[in-house]
Amino acid sequence: MAANRKVIITCAITGAIHTPTMSPHLPVTPEQIAEQAIGAAEAGAAILHLHARDPKDGRPTPDPDTFLQFLPRIKEGCGAVINITTGGGHGMTIDERLRGPLRLKPEMSSLNMGSMNFALYPMLARYDEFRYDWERDHLENSRDYIFRNTFKDIERILKVLGEGCGTRFEFECYDVGHLYNLAHFLDRGLLKPPLFIQFIFGILGGIGADPDNLTHMHRIADKLFGDDYLWSVLAGGRHQLSLVTMGSVMGGNVRVGLEDSLYAGKGRLATSNAEQVSIIRGILEQLSLEVATPDEARQQLALKGADQVSF
Repeated sequence: MAANRKVIITCAITGAIHTPTMSPHLPVTPEQIAEQAIGAAEAGAAILHLHARDPKDGRPTPDPDTFLQFLPRIKEGCGAVINITTGGGHGMTIDERLRGPLRLKPEMSSLNMGSMNFALYPMLARYDEFRYDWERDHLENSRDYIFRNTFKDIERILKVLGEGCGTRFEFECYDVGHLYNLAHFLDRGLLKPPLFIQFIFGILGGIGADPDNLTHMHRIADKLFGDDYLWSVLAGGRHQLSLVTMGSVMGGNVRVGLEDSLYAGKGRLATSNAEQVSIIRGILEQLSLEVATPDEARQQLALKGADQVSF
């Protein structure tokens, strides 16, 4: 799609990758998630991408009751689009990953467009001790883990969540083949434009965080989808800021947040999600790019509206 005049900032608040030991600023309790989500929206995020965590030890959880401890507060505290994960966390079944979205019926959900190796275990070398026992196992088990997203799984999510709940998707594409998977579903008439495609770089098992890969993904998406899509850039770890800035210059949207990177500069932990949003917003404005409001994002992405959710 032609360069958007207003850039949508997505903020991924907590995710299921980083663990509590890695940063004291990673939100894990419902109160922390709500506070940081509202802060990110106030800083300029139009979309809030959300996972839930067990408040006792910070481990990822698919429990819709845990989501409901923070979603109403976020909805009351800001006007941002709430985007609920269908990716869940390592080891969750498809049924578990769908528990929250099917009950909550959000405006948006993430949808991963292919099965893949999804390796977190290299982070083990950075820490001598962990706050909770589950953290080490969580990272080590990724050495022998396949993140399942089969064609049958994707068809099911499109039908029960997309068609059944009116939820639209952030299509997460970790490699070029995922774009072709997405095109397959579009060709079959299971999707309706505009598509919102998240190019994801820097996860071990997916495409690398290289500027050449960003231009390649963009070129292939243009070839496959023409004017039927909007796109955004997500880059893991230290690659976050440089690649999302490059994407914005190329006409894309951006995603930041503590799910994707814990830092706000070399060697400096971000103190909040809002800090990362403020940094990228400042860069966008210096580039003379306008930031989209939540309602402008809703219009661009043809969302059903916050009054149509179940929380």
